Amino acid sequence: MHTPNLSRRSLLGLSAGASAIALAGCGTAGPGAGGGGGDTATFWALSGQPNEGIYGDAVEAFNAEGEGTVEITFFQNDAYKQKIRTAIGAGEAPTIIYGWGGGGLRTYAEESQVDDLTGWLGENAAFRDRFVESVWGAATVDEKVYAVPLGSTQPIILFHNTKVLEDIGGAAPATWDELLDVVEKAKSAGVAPISLAGQSRWTSMMWLEYLLDRVGGPEVFARIAAGEPDAWLDPAVITMGERVQELLEAKAFADGFESMAADSNTDQALLWSDKAALMLHGGWTFGSMKASGGDFVQSGRLGFSAFPTIEGGKGELSNLVGNPCNYLSISSSATDEAKEVAKTYFLDGYMTEDVTKAIVESGAVPVVTGQDDALAASEDAEYLQWVYTSLQDAPAFTQSWDQALQPTVAETLLVTIEQLFLGQVTPEQFAETMNGTAA
Repeated sequence: MHTPNLSRRSLLGLSAGASAIALAGCGTAGPGAGGGGGDTATFWALSGQPNEGIYGDAVEAFNAEGEGTVEITFFQNDAYKQKIRTAIGAGEAPTIIYGWGGGGLRTYAEESQVDDLTGWLGENAAFRDRFVESVWGAATVDEKVYAVPLGSTQPIILFHNTKVLEDIGGAAPATWDELLDVVEKAKSAGVAPISLAGQSRWTSMMWLEYLLDRVGGPEVFARIAAGEPDAWLDPAVITMGERVQELLEAKAFADGFESMAADSNTDQALLWSDKAALMLHGGWTFGSMKASGGDFVQSGRLGFSAFPTIEGGKGELSNLVGNPCNYLSISSSATDEAKEVAKTYFLDGYMTEDVTKAIVESGAVPVVTGQDDALAASEDAEYLQWVYTSLQDAPAFTQSWDQALQPTVAETLLVTIEQLFLGQVTPEQFAETMNGTAA
């Protein structure tokens, strides 16, 4: 991944990360206990660059303005997820809760553990309007908003190798039939049609997310995520599974995809080494392909496009799935004073021009409007502008299923997805299993 040329030092982020290691070994909620006091708001976030430096610098700049104090502590991903659940359940969460929206946020909202921000956002319409409209869905529970968007957007993208497609006489597919045509041409030419790290399971889930959208429209999964009875039994779910079977029968995925893991970047390597035609993956892989793929990105061999439409389907070509962004909520257990500092930080500190500039320099697309000039000036302008335009034009942006669903349902989902892609369950069995779990 790119590392931004930050305008201010990252020492704060490094020292906060060190304090997080110490806190992880103790039994208290650390600086988040009580949610902050006086004019101080506590904030836990994830360690790792470039975001640790970006958000650490943002807090440092805000604190220098004298509008209140934010104390930020960084944790590694897995440690944070465990610690934040414990702290929220004990009423000892930090003032500002970092999260992913979706199912986890719904749980917090239903338990009254995070504040409803709907009215406050209504009073600060100019702030709300700074953000791209499509990212608010994952922050909303039963038409009430419980979080504000943070950082960059990471939609799932159909990447392709332009050289391979040219060599086999194919093109980036815009329809399902065109996708199947690429599959046949690639097989005939002796290259993998589609690179997929199936062992990781969530990578296979990306195919289901888009297939269900293109077949039934975004409303089908919206009903599933809302917990409507028998939502998994929608006919579009069955058709989705049948399209997976069609790909398996056509041997569309790279040989041995079942044992390939995303963490090793083997799937990306097949694409950048000209051994695969297509790869459906998160936008975050752009940076790793640029860093590790030799001249793959710089030479123009990396292409990108929307997921194809399906004849007779309801989903639009411009609909997106993936991770709209990260989100920040306010703990209900925090003091009124700490909550006011958090809101002031939201308004004046956390997504400033300096922050959005650093996000662009890191090779990502901020979820705020007005980024056209900054993206156009980037060395990755073509890709970043395409992502940004796709984000703005998307009629729907469906959150990744394993984030949108409740954690226990999400785990069953990943297991059942693996079985579907191994041919161990039928589309009907997949739907029935998920419907029973959701019930």
